[in-house]
Amino acid sequence: MHDLRTLRADPAGFDADLRRRGLEPVSARVLSLDETRRAALTTLQERQSRRNALAKQIGQAKRAGEDTTALEAEAVQLRDGMEACEREAAEADLSIRSLLAELPNRLDAAVPPGRDEADNVVVHERGAERAFSFAPRQHFELGEALGLMDFEAAAKLSGSRFVVLRGALARLERALGQFMLDLQTGEHGYREHSVPLLVGEAAMYGTDKLPKFADQSFVTTDGRWLIPTAEVPLTSLIAGDVVAERQLPMRVTALSACFRSEAGAAGRDTRGMLRQHQFQKVELVSVTAPEQSEAEHERMTGCAERVLELLEIRFRRVLLCAGDTGFGAAKTYDLEAWLPGQQAWREISSCSNTRDFQARRMNARMKRDAGGAPEFVHTLNGSGLAVGRTMIAVMETFQEEDGSITIPAVLRPYMGGLGSIAAGGKAA
Repeated sequence: MHDLRTLRADPAGFDADLRRRGLEPVSARVLSLDETRRAALTTLQERQSRRNALAKQIGQAKRAGEDTTALEAEAVQLRDGMEACEREAAEADLSIRSLLAELPNRLDAAVPPGRDEADNVVVHERGAERAFSFAPRQHFELGEALGLMDFEAAAKLSGSRFVVLRGALARLERALGQFMLDLQTGEHGYREHSVPLLVGEAAMYGTDKLPKFADQSFVTTDGRWLIPTAEVPLTSLIAGDVVAERQLPMRVTALSACFRSEAGAAGRDTRGMLRQHQFQKVELVSVTAPEQSEAEHERMTGCAERVLELLEIRFRRVLLCAGDTGFGAAKTYDLEAWLPGQQAWREISSCSNTRDFQARRMNARMKRDAGGAPEFVHTLNGSGLAVGRTMIAVMETFQEEDGSITIPAVLRPYMGGLGSIAAGGKAA
């Protein structure tokens, strides 16, 4: 959500930010609606004052035994006119709020220009590319050959974009999630939560998933939404609250199932686990004072990178360009893992600073220890990491010529000491 006062103060700057995202200017339309609303409220106040004066006149006239018919008729007209003004102001206010709710966040000045992912900027790359003496296979080829990744069984149960994992691969998925949680809570100071997978409309709206992304989410018959990410319930924990400055920054995390309809993804990544309707993810959420959020963004991204470093996965950090930055984000870093089977970089984490965009939508504020009026907090979210995609990177990076998969050393305690998943589905 945007601050109408800021738009009034600099409509040209507001429109310039929209143009950076390839959108048409809207300030003239918003300001016209705002003028209508303010004019209606001014007229309402004037009529209320006149009606109050009439009430006194009518009372005086009645006490004097005078005819009050004309005065009472004017009062009725004023009442009807006031109701019309209230409707006009309310309709204009609703139009403004609806329009602003559909506009993306304003971009950070550091966000580079560009239309799509081809214009994103690589910040740095970590890890060496593994030299294979054989042609590396993709994860679904490996998983199906092992007999531990079954897309046909999942399709029988649920349709496309689902998978059934068995045996050591099911355990590997669980191990990755637990490893990530332990790292983020034990070393990076995030507090673990177990959150609902179903939330109300207010939580989805407050975290900018509605109305923009309604078609990309699943909703139940009673109006609850399956979470597209644990960002939604974690961030919404502070909705409507005023937190003390000394409580910030707040850092929370959760490992949860996530659900996305993948609307508009027809024909994209139809093979394998890259684009699923249901997947596991460790989510990182931070709530900060405004002056802390830029540093927190760097810190959060580093926390996500640490997972890949310990797993010895080759990755790079990418600063998203204006056209590729998400709706609610002011600035986003993506972490992309190198997948040898695909011979491609693929997103494995996205870490965003939304500044006060979400806080305004959910009315989440902070109170300075030194006093003063409450002000909106800044919220940040990131993947620490997407578990399924991390498993893909592990499988493709540590595959062997015989189809077995070596388990990274850091994961072996979570796998009961197993060193590899052998061909035929056996663990070794």
